[in-house]
Amino acid sequence: MSEKSSSSSSDEDVDPESGQPLELGGVLSKWTNYIHGWQDRWVVLKNNTLSYYKSEDEREYGCRGSLCLSKAVITPHEFDECRFDVSVNDSVWYLRAEDPEHRLQWIESIELHKAESGYGSETSLRRHGSMLSLTSAASALSSTSTSSFKKGHRLREKLAEMETFRDILCRQVDTLQKYFDSCADAVSKDEFQRDRVEDDDDDFPTSARPDGEYNHNNNGSKEKLFSPASPKGINGIDFKGEAITFKATTAGILSTLSHCIELMVKREDSWQKRLDKELEKRRKVEDAYKSAVDELKKKSHYGGPDYEEGPNSLINEEEFFDAVEAALDRQDKIEEQSEKVRKPRLTLASPSDAYSTIGTHRFANKVEETVQNHMAYSIQEVGGDANWYYGDLKLLKVYRREVEENGIVLDPLKATHAVKGVTGHEVCHYFWDTAVRLDWETTIENFHVVEKLSDNAIIVYQTHKRVWPASQRDVLYLSAIRMIPPRNENEPDTWLVCNFSVDHDDAPPTNRCVRAKINVAMICQTLVSPPEGDKEISRDNIMCKINYIANVNPGGWAPASVLRAVAKREYPKFLKRFTSYVQEKTAGKPILF
Repeated sequence: MSEKSSSSSSDEDVDPESGQPLELGGVLSKWTNYIHGWQDRWVVLKNNTLSYYKSEDEREYGCRGSLCLSKAVITPHEFDECRFDVSVNDSVWYLRAEDPEHRLQWIESIELHKAESGYGSETSLRRHGSMLSLTSAASALSSTSTSSFKKGHRLREKLAEMETFRDILCRQVDTLQKYFDSCADAVSKDEFQRDRVEDDDDDFPTSARPDGEYNHNNNGSKEKLFSPASPKGINGIDFKGEAITFKATTAGILSTLSHCIELMVKREDSWQKRLDKELEKRRKVEDAYKSAVDELKKKSHYGGPDYEEGPNSLINEEEFFDAVEAALDRQDKIEEQSEKVRKPRLTLASPSDAYSTIGTHRFANKVEETVQNHMAYSIQEVGGDANWYYGDLKLLKVYRREVEENGIVLDPLKATHAVKGVTGHEVCHYFWDTAVRLDWETTIENFHVVEKLSDNAIIVYQTHKRVWPASQRDVLYLSAIRMIPPRNENEPDTWLVCNFSVDHDDAPPTNRCVRAKINVAMICQTLVSPPEGDKEISRDNIMCKINYIANVNPGGWAPASVLRAVAKREYPKFLKRFTSYVQEKTAGKPILF
């Protein structure tokens, strides 16, 4: 990834003049859709905004999309160490860095921009001033719901009144208690003195006493000479006033309690209504979620990269198989339509000695070794318990042996076919010549020759059409065409094309495609049935015997059942399509042995 600046959480990533984090730009792989998959894009992080462009050179034409990071959620992927997702509400960007270190760098930079976007950080206080932050806090308090504040305020007021009434009531109870205690003491003292006076009367029967405490009335009874209590009562307490105040206080308490209960009932009703609304919202959300899940299960395609090929794919094996089958059916229809508009291509070149030699390029020894291995493998028998025979379309037979390594299907395949009216040289030429490849090979999206090693050997890079939900594949291979000289006069002419994977600095692996490894050979022999008499050999007298050998490592991950089903379906179709094309192009033309 090429970047303008590194991003981390240190102070060095902040511009000292503006207080803003520095700009970050670089190449990230962005998930586009289920057709194109991951695409490299130039991504720029600046001013709390994440933008992307098709390439760095196209920045002047404007960005393809942008996200404001104020409320963005950054989620590192659980299994993919290079991937992270940036989501704002319903908008989600799926991004992949070239390695885990760059992913961490991008995540830290985005989080730093996000943190510096508001007024909550230290640098924002330096930029905007502390008074602004205080004003913002005050305005936040003032924006509180007025109605809810008043309800709570009234209840608190009533509770404060209850506290006041309690203090008043306690003082009144103390005062009245003192009054009652004084009254009880006075009564006790009065009874004591009355008993003592009665005892004195027995000794001194007089009608009046100098102190005037008692006086005998006409019926002989004694009257108490104490004067009645004053309005203030004992110890100066106004009992009547205290009683009235006590009554008023208790009435106030009861009234306040009643009001508090009323407020609490109303508050309970309000909360109950809010609870009912939340329950209703939850019910609607759950119904919507169930509907969305049901709708998602009905769809034949899914939108995000979590549904593509991989051991953690959210698609089960049956849905994966159905999706691949549907994609292949669509490709078949496209092939049928393209058959009608194919244009004739170049004529065959005459054979030369160059086709029987290997050359002196750096891969010459590898080519010779591969040719010898394929020639030896082609004559081996294909029967037995170790092989599984699964195709018989008249002259076309296909064999496969089930082999897996680390969960990846590596089934070696061998097909035999007999094609009338063509020679081995013609079949191998059309299989090798890149000028006519797109006429018969319908699975290729694009290709180009990376390097020409010799007249009969080239290095080719090609990408295959994506069959969703499987990831797109690319292949880098050396393709060589050879004529195998016959060892005796009875041995038929043999031509061979071998394609095997190599590495090249001009075509390194990318995140966009999964690099597949191949080792393929097309071995063709020409069988001639001599015509009667002196007639010239025609195409009715020749037949090409084909041995097609394929060892493919698809890379990545896909269900084994899906890979084997695709192989069973596509290999026979490919051979029939290719040989029919060769028959069509050679019909009526001179025979090329």
